[in-house]
Amino acid sequence: PSCFGYPLSIFFIVINEFCERFSYYGMRAVLVLYFKYFLRWDDNFSTAIYHTFVALCYLTPILGALIADSWLGKFKTIISLSIVYTIGQVVMAVSSINDMTDHNHDGTPDDITVHVALSVTGLILIALGTGGIKPCVSAFGGDQFEDDQEKQRSRFFSIFYLAINAGSLISTVITPILRAQECGIHSKQQCYPLAFGVPAALMAVSLIVFIAGSRMYKKVQPQGNIMVRVCKCIGFAIKNRFRHRSKVYPKREHWLDWASEKYDKRLIVQTKMVLKVLFLYIPLPMFWALFDQQGSRWTLQATTMDGNFVAIQIQPDQMQTVNPILIVIMVPVVDAVIYPLIKKCKINFTSLRRMTVGMFLAGVAFVAAALVQVQIDKTLPVFPAAGQAQIKIINLGTGNANVMFLPEQTQVTVESMGLTDYRTFEASQLKPVIVDFGSGSISESLNLTSSNRHTLTIKNTATGIVTDLLSDVTSKPEEGKNMIRFINNLPQTINVVTMGDTNFGALPPLSASSYSVFSGGRKDNVEITTNSTTCTTTSEALGFGGVYTIVINECSESGADLIYFEDIPPNTVHMAWQIPQYFILTCAEVVFSVTGLEFSYSQAPSNMKSVLQAGWLLTVAVGNIIVLIVAGASKLSEQWAEYVLFAALLFAVCIIFAVMAYFYTYIDPNEIEAQLDEEEKKKQVKEDLDFYEKGEAVSKM
Repeated sequence: PSCFGYPLSIFFIVINEFCERFSYYGMRAVLVLYFKYFLRWDDNFSTAIYHTFVALCYLTPILGALIADSWLGKFKTIISLSIVYTIGQVVMAVSSINDMTDHNHDGTPDDITVHVALSVTGLILIALGTGGIKPCVSAFGGDQFEDDQEKQRSRFFSIFYLAINAGSLISTVITPILRAQECGIHSKQQCYPLAFGVPAALMAVSLIVFIAGSRMYKKVQPQGNIMVRVCKCIGFAIKNRFRHRSKVYPKREHWLDWASEKYDKRLIVQTKMVLKVLFLYIPLPMFWALFDQQGSRWTLQATTMDGNFVAIQIQPDQMQTVNPILIVIMVPVVDAVIYPLIKKCKINFTSLRRMTVGMFLAGVAFVAAALVQVQIDKTLPVFPAAGQAQIKIINLGTGNANVMFLPEQTQVTVESMGLTDYRTFEASQLKPVIVDFGSGSISESLNLTSSNRHTLTIKNTATGIVTDLLSDVTSKPEEGKNMIRFINNLPQTINVVTMGDTNFGALPPLSASSYSVFSGGRKDNVEITTNSTTCTTTSEALGFGGVYTIVINECSESGADLIYFEDIPPNTVHMAWQIPQYFILTCAEVVFSVTGLEFSYSQAPSNMKSVLQAGWLLTVAVGNIIVLIVAGASKLSEQWAEYVLFAALLFAVCIIFAVMAYFYTYIDPNEIEAQLDEEEKKKQVKEDLDFYEKGEAVSKM
């Protein structure tokens, strides 16, 4: 059956691909944050495991192609590996259920090893599934067309790629929103089970849709894998060359010609063409090493930035959507506008030159990322090192106060309702301070603890000067959240303070509450109750990733007077500053990735396309392994320096690739195949003639 001239079966295949890509990219979008915030792995380990997983996803297609071509056929391979894939997604969703091991209901898993074991199992199954079906689905779609439907087949591939981008775009927007929701039975947590559960459901839908079209598919029987034949041919040539290494044997034009004893000329010539392209692939993994860090390092960079886009709050993992959005816009623009313009300027912009430009642009994108990182680092506070402590002073009194730190005798003046910056001291020494309000002074010994921050509150009262030493937090809140505490600066006890849904409890005069965590960028209702009155007010809109001390200065029926102090400033570098690096990297992808596949296909014989596809996917896998090696071996403490290192490595590789491309001579496989056909015809004719002549000779006898 057909529809608009297309086989009806391909609609099932396109829907299947959309759901599968939604499932994969949705799960991958939140993966690095799941590692960091749920499994509590540090940035480097999270990055390492993320890239190990991506590398696995690009190594398994070779396995999938071998199973499909040599054993099960494409249809059965897709179904069996999709089942494995769906199980993997379900295991991943189960692994993120916090309540499964949270027996004491404190909001953190009690046995993290269970979650880690399930996550790793789920990721291995997903890598097997997604990688295994990757080479089969598009080829299976191509099989549905007859030989005279070339036009429809090429249009199908365009629709197919559109389905891939649509799936990845929609899921990269939706799953971070699902992750940001709060869910849980005993304690409310970020909703990773939902963020992984929806992709799992879509993978199940993908499988059901694919099976539903079963009767309509044209199923081609497995015909053996060309990849295996190519590998055997290369292996035999090397072995044969090694056997005949003495000078007695005449040299052959190409080392692959040593396979001619066992393999026909056509396979040897085709293998030579493939190896010529694969040789050019050697520098390409470096591009993917940078490109795939969008989901790891760049997402982690976004967690330290301000995601407030006027009315919308953007999640760090949603910034990855910039790439598919720009891809959809830029592929047609580059094809229809940029390339024709370059052609008009009489510039010969060959495929390999385009790829060189793509590699260069990816390096530039990482330089841009490094510049953004430098700006972020400037806004990050410097916390005390081991053996050090930091202290700041808040004056809750009515007049200016002079504070002298002994024995250094450094003096600071603190205005009424003002504060000082943090000052760093050696924690081992007790620090006496003299607080002088003019009308009287007091000497206090401060017991500072190593690697900690403290706030000293001072106030002049009718009965004398009162001080209190508070412990502060020594790390920025994660995921753009805020931490808030209250200080009671009223003469009477506050019975209860609530902000939003959080109850800070009772506060005696001049005492401070503990810190509580709040979502960033929002205003909350504050209610204060004393014995004599209840007052309410709305808090200021606080930023993202800040720590605040709020002083309750007054509470009357007309409202509350709150004064805000920043213990740690919020994220001030806006996430929009990541857009230039995403834009440059997407430009790089358009001229590198799309061109790379076109070039490979134009330079290889028609029956060898799967070998090149495998080689291309292998460059992605190796690229992700490079991230593991470089990030592990570099030991750079500064993130911007790591970005610069990756950019420098790619620029170096880019020069090598440009030199290789300069010496490459383009070929026309169809012409070479035609020559081979011609030679085979001549050979056949000669054999027929010889046979005929022999027959003649026999009959004369």
